[in-house]
Amino acid sequence: MKVKFAIAALGATVLGAGSAQAGLVEEARLGVTAHNICVIDCKNADIEEGPNVSAELVFASPDFLSWAFSPRPYLNTSINTSGATSFVSGGLQWEFNFTDRLSFAPGLGYTVHNGETNNPYANGTPEAAEFAAEHVLLGSEDLFRTSFALHYQMTERVGVEALYEHYSHGQILGDGRNQGMDNLGLRFSYTFD
Repeated sequence: MKVKFAIAALGATVLGAGSAQAGLVEEARLGVTAHNICVIDCKNADIEEGPNVSAELVFASPDFLSWAFSPRPYLNTSINTSGATSFVSGGLQWEFNFTDRLSFAPGLGYTVHNGETNNPYANGTPEAAEFAAEHVLLGSEDLFRTSFALHYQMTERVGVEALYEHYSHGQILGDGRNQGMDNLGLRFSYTFD
């Protein structure tokens, strides 16, 4: 799994660098999120330490998606600075403007991670309890990523946003254990030509 994760992260970086040069990338975003915090379901919050470094490339919306309010494809990586669960994601983001500078950006995507899916120890043993106290058990190697951002464009090129993201398999990509994870943070963005 860790090799698959590293290949996905490398592929996203190479693809993004080439696309920026080709003019396909509209925005680059970089920031920090608090890792595994209590937002919706707090039973497993704060089990793993953080923070995460969040980097994202947002691409121009292809014409064939105009019927769906022109979402923009994105590639995202969220790397945990304490060696806990990190993520590589891709998906679609929408942008709804409140004013010329303020917008709301929901997103939906697919992600892979390098975290734990299940407890390797027998249920009810001290080893199982210790493992569960230190790891979020995500239940599947691939997950959905839902995100919500409130974005403020400070200048023509530079913006800032508050970001919430939730990772979970939703009993669709996996079954059984589904603790999920919530991250919350702040990112800066740079808009290209």
